[in-house]
Amino acid sequence: MVLIRACAVAVTALAACAAPAAASDVSAVSPVPRDGEKLFTFKDPRITESSGLALSPTRDDVYYTHNDSAAQPEFYAVGPDGRTRATFRLRGAEARDWEAMAATRDPQTGRGVLWFADIGDNLDGAWPDVSIYKVAEPATLADATLPATRYRFRYEGGGRNAEGIMVNPVTGRLYVVSKEFSGSVYEAPKKLRTGRVNILRKVAAAPIMATDAAYAPDGSSYVIRTYFSATVYKPSGEVLTRVSMPDLEQAESIAYTRDGKALLTGSEGENSPVYKVPIPAAGAPSPTAEPPSPSAGRPEAEGTRAAADAPAASPRLTVRDVLIWLAAAAVAIGFITFLARRTR
Repeated sequence: MVLIRACAVAVTALAACAAPAAASDVSAVSPVPRDGEKLFTFKDPRITESSGLALSPTRDDVYYTHNDSAAQPEFYAVGPDGRTRATFRLRGAEARDWEAMAATRDPQTGRGVLWFADIGDNLDGAWPDVSIYKVAEPATLADATLPATRYRFRYEGGGRNAEGIMVNPVTGRLYVVSKEFSGSVYEAPKKLRTGRVNILRKVAAAPIMATDAAYAPDGSSYVIRTYFSATVYKPSGEVLTRVSMPDLEQAESIAYTRDGKALLTGSEGENSPVYKVPIPAAGAPSPTAEPPSPSAGRPEAEGTRAAADAPAASPRLTVRDVLIWLAAAAVAIGFITFLARRTR
């Protein structure tokens, strides 16, 4: 695990020096400074690998997080001071490698809905399928065991390692973002079923080694995080802007603030911090802009999807992309060899 993560950092650092391998060229977009505001640090000694992060969709100043692999199927509600206010466990759930979470609001009831993604797979296909759990946001902030609905997924085209999920708040569509040299955004079926495996289909490209993703509260954009930066996209997959991130020990999580004007980002590790980073004007919601029409989320005929609901299809590879990936692979191999010799 250490070798894999160290290798990923080396590869992503190389990629950050060049243009990100995303859905379109962002060379003309200027990133904002690496400042950001430190909101708090997690005080709970049990939170050692904060991998997912979400703002409560119904409560002010409540943040949810969960640990990475080798943990229990549980999550924490944390206040603005970084102290845990409640711990929740999912009944009947597993936690092979929880990597991400998302928070939405049920348009019918107004209640919050939390999603937890057991999608980590460092062997890119070791698991026959992966799981995502849907949980009603707890009504009270008190320790409890909660019922969860489990949805099983399989990737069209073979297994993938992934660390990001996001849910379009307008259409309700779920997406998974893979963590690879040539990452992708995968779309779940509009209607998820518990009685069978749901197929995830590739609909867009993602940056190299994406560690998390999130949809804006109004559905007007989504963001994908890597170890060093974040990229904001329109729902169509068009790049809006890039956002430089604070220096973190191991950047893992990303979420939007409730007004959609800033991003929250966190890291693994004990007493890890959570930062608030403003989004440049090019990627922030516009008061005059209309969110995607809910009609875009209506079920479509088999083999088709609504244009406003799904990110754009992946672009063709350029010579520059190929050269970046070849160089990244060379660095990765060399880095692993170096560490292996040092640790013999």
